Amino acid sequence: MATRSIFSSNPTMAQRRIAALKQFVPSFTQSLLSLACVALLCLTYLSLRSLSPSNASTPFHRSMSFSNASTPQDVEDTKTTISSSIYHYPEVFLRNYGAMERDFKVYIYPDGDPKTYYQTPRKLTGKYCSEGYFFQNIRESHFRTDDPDQADLFFVPVSPHKMRGMGTSYENMTIIVREYVSGLIQKYPYWNRTLGADHFFVACQDVGVRAFEGLEMMIKNSIRVVCSPSYNVGYVPHKDVALPQILQPFALPAGGNDIENRTILGFWAGHRNSKIRVILARVWENDTELAIGNNRINRATGPLVYQRRFYSTKFCICPGGSQVNSARIMDSIHYGCIPVILSDYYDLPFNDILDWSKFSLILKEKDVYQLKDILKSVSHEQFVVLHKNLVEVQKHFEWHSPPIPYDTFHMTMYELWLRHHVIRY
Repeated sequence: MATRSIFSSNPTMAQRRIAALKQFVPSFTQSLLSLACVALLCLTYLSLRSLSPSNASTPFHRSMSFSNASTPQDVEDTKTTISSSIYHYPEVFLRNYGAMERDFKVYIYPDGDPKTYYQTPRKLTGKYCSEGYFFQNIRESHFRTDDPDQADLFFVPVSPHKMRGMGTSYENMTIIVREYVSGLIQKYPYWNRTLGADHFFVACQDVGVRAFEGLEMMIKNSIRVVCSPSYNVGYVPHKDVALPQILQPFALPAGGNDIENRTILGFWAGHRNSKIRVILARVWENDTELAIGNNRINRATGPLVYQRRFYSTKFCICPGGSQVNSARIMDSIHYGCIPVILSDYYDLPFNDILDWSKFSLILKEKDVYQLKDILKSVSHEQFVVLHKNLVEVQKHFEWHSPPIPYDTFHMTMYELWLRHHVIRY
């Protein structure tokens, strides 16, 4: 006997099932819509929470969370030295800094004669001293490891500053760097794991940048720690690191907590070696409220006249020179004079960590024509806060040998530590 459909064998039951289905379909559809609405509301709430600065597990501009980065004691030990006024996310910085101190390791390639261009600094003074101090500090610190398998990053210890000091031409510098790095790639297996993404080099100002120009794979892949971080000519902020250009030793002690002595509205004196400096001098050199010089202060006028002028000035103008950076910014911070950044395309040092708007004025180059109005628009109360924060940030822009917590070396290592988390192999 042929099998019959249940609908044909039992019409009454079929009718009941059809009626039940008609009732079920609308209610099921409504349930799905309700669940979708609830899910959408939850996702919206979580997204808004993740954007809140008060959420301590949300790091600055990188989407990384380190909820177990350090022990509570690590955080407690450092709270006494950190205030919340100058950082984007102070709690995140504290926690991650502790993890960096505890876990971060760097391997320094041993190749290269220290008496030539490698391993050791040329000197710890002058406008390139930041490069020298890093070479010195990395060897003095606990971050160094002799076991490459334990390393998070690899330091390529070739010093353009030493090459330049020995009279090496830019063309030969490029050849020396290319041959040295090629030798490391052939001798060790570490470069090829990431095509150099976990490698970094340190160079200050245009000397170092030009030395590596002939090595395109290093420019593209490796981390460049440089004093000239102009992001309109190849510098990549999320990959590379801005190294402060600090002219040490400072001629005079640090300034600060001396507001009553600062009677000059604004000050600048220097070479007119850029378009913005030419405009600055032309527009404001005859102004009675701004001390804008047309050249460097002549030493014949007296000892340390230039440096002492920082002590008596509220705002120190810092226009870019041959590069976007200027050692004048770090001079201003050291002497307690609010730096006025007048340079486009400048990725400011430690910008991931420090909120520069809390201790400086950041202007576009086109704002030079309204410079005095902008400075005078800052109220006394606002100036007091800026000055207080500037004194707080001074410890981050000083080199020491051996290095000390939160100094320039440790802040640079922290920037490198942030970047190593995006590397996988």
